[in-house]
Amino acid sequence: MFALLSSAFITLFVVLDPPGLAPVFISLTGGMTPATKRTIAVEAALVSFGVLVGAMFFGLNILTMLGISLASFRIAGGLLLFAIAFEMVFERRQERKNSAAVPRPSPAVFPLAIPLMAGPGAITAAVLLGGRADGNWLSLGLFAAVMALVLAMCLGVFLLSGPIERLLGERGQNVLGRLLGVLLAALAVQYVADGIQALMKAA
Repeated sequence: MFALLSSAFITLFVVLDPPGLAPVFISLTGGMTPATKRTIAVEAALVSFGVLVGAMFFGLNILTMLGISLASFRIAGGLLLFAIAFEMVFERRQERKNSAAVPRPSPAVFPLAIPLMAGPGAITAAVLLGGRADGNWLSLGLFAAVMALVLAMCLGVFLLSGPIERLLGERGQNVLGRLLGVLLAALAVQYVADGIQALMKAA
């Protein structure tokens, strides 16, 4: 059991990559108040936890019932991420100019919780963990605790992003946002490519 839990922790930590989420969180919440950022961080962690636990218990059955493969889900997640990346690269400056007049929607659910935290990779890992548990409620509960631990680490990174944001300044955030947009676009393309490759193998 310890080996299974260790494997689950390492898998989820690598897939979610808590340190790597910090600059994305900074870019998506630039210009917001500390209280708003804390609310977004907590909401994103709770939503992603709910999604991953739900995927562990019911994910494979729901996808099978709907006739959706994990490969198709990966492609959809990639396309959504690419849309966000496009906005980060080309529209952040205009968004900042208009932020005082038009309230920005909260990024907690989309794109932070889904698909950045509870994305195709994390959901696939959750589904596989559910399969490993093989209906054992103790194992399912322990796997859920491991998920909570990794997501708590993500939350901690989000809450510590304030000092990093102050260090970068507005110009640094602007540059970082565009750089991360390019990297996020590359990640989105990789999701789509992996999904297409999986579909071709299954055909």
